[in-house]
Amino acid sequence: MSAFSYKAKDAQGSVKTGSVEAASVVKAAEALHGAGLTVLSLGAERRASVNLEKYLTFLNRVSKKEVVIFSRQLATLINAKVPIIQAFEILLSQLSNRTLKKAIAEMMAEVEGGKSLSEAVSAFPNIFSNLYVNLVKAGELSGTLDEALIYLANQQEKDYELTSKVRGAMTYPIFIVSAIFIVGGLMFWFVLPQMIGVLKEANVELPITTKILIFLTEALQKYWYLVLILGLGSIFGSQIYIRTLGGRVIWDHIKLKIPIFGKLLRNIYMNRLSRNLSTLVAGGIPIVHALRTVAEIVGNSVYKQIIQEAAIEVETGKSIAIVFAERQEMPAIVTQMIRVGEQTGTLHEILGKLADFYDREVAATLGTLTTLLEPIIMMLLGLAVAVMVAGILLPIYNLASVQ
Repeated sequence: MSAFSYKAKDAQGSVKTGSVEAASVVKAAEALHGAGLTVLSLGAERRASVNLEKYLTFLNRVSKKEVVIFSRQLATLINAKVPIIQAFEILLSQLSNRTLKKAIAEMMAEVEGGKSLSEAVSAFPNIFSNLYVNLVKAGELSGTLDEALIYLANQQEKDYELTSKVRGAMTYPIFIVSAIFIVGGLMFWFVLPQMIGVLKEANVELPITTKILIFLTEALQKYWYLVLILGLGSIFGSQIYIRTLGGRVIWDHIKLKIPIFGKLLRNIYMNRLSRNLSTLVAGGIPIVHALRTVAEIVGNSVYKQIIQEAAIEVETGKSIAIVFAERQEMPAIVTQMIRVGEQTGTLHEILGKLADFYDREVAATLGTLTTLLEPIIMMLLGLAVAVMVAGILLPIYNLASVQ
């Protein structure tokens, strides 16, 4: 048995709080209903012991894939005319992610308390985006909630596939670079000091490369704590600065100007803009509201500002294409295709095609990036080996030859 804390209303409308012992959150909800209470919120009681999940945020994550599966299953159940509370109970019995399970249990309690699904979903912005909430709301208003959920699942699946492609392409280069740094650190800390000791005892003139390596090795061993503090300070300091409004804008501008990486990121942002705006427009969301929603999820402050400006201008009667054309950050193809969509009344279809185009562009850019990174990494590795040979091994070899 587990303890669940609750907030509920009685028959007179008075709010009550407390805890109830039950085998599961569903059983807890049933017990409260049996007592004549309308559940407002319900969740597992926090224990006094240390909860690692609170501090290790990755343990609390709900992946995009899990949200896609949840949306598909909920859509299937709703399409089969299963009442939404019963649908939640079925899904709760199948889920393994504790965070998602808790969220759905609370959503179920909210819906039972009289709230709509979109209102219940909006209480969990870390799991369900504004896009998700708006489309669920549109589906509720039009009576096509199951279709809205299927459409959402399809779009999120495409977004998940795109993210997976990017991560997959970057895994190998990141692994190699990390290995180089780890091996280099071990060399500087354990191997080089012993070799340098041999060279110093020989009391011979050393080449400049060897002198630099000796200086770096001795500095690292003597002031390792300063290097550690400086390194960690730089990482955390930059993270804190990037989280400020000014820092985020500057960093987002820099990212777009990095060779190749900038092009890849631009293609990803354009894909996100096109795909999500198409989804919202197709779902019947007013264009101004759709633009404001997309601005929040595009992922770059530069494009966020452009899209927010477009929303303001569209309210005054301007077209999206005209606003986008005034900004050099927006690719010409985006402006041109949106103009065609606005003129022909097929904006969501054009945006969908634009998103598909950027899917292919991202794949092509990733291919170019991985092709270029491999020889660059090998060159850096070769350079590191050459420095070691020239700075340490060659002097030792020459010393052995003289003796």
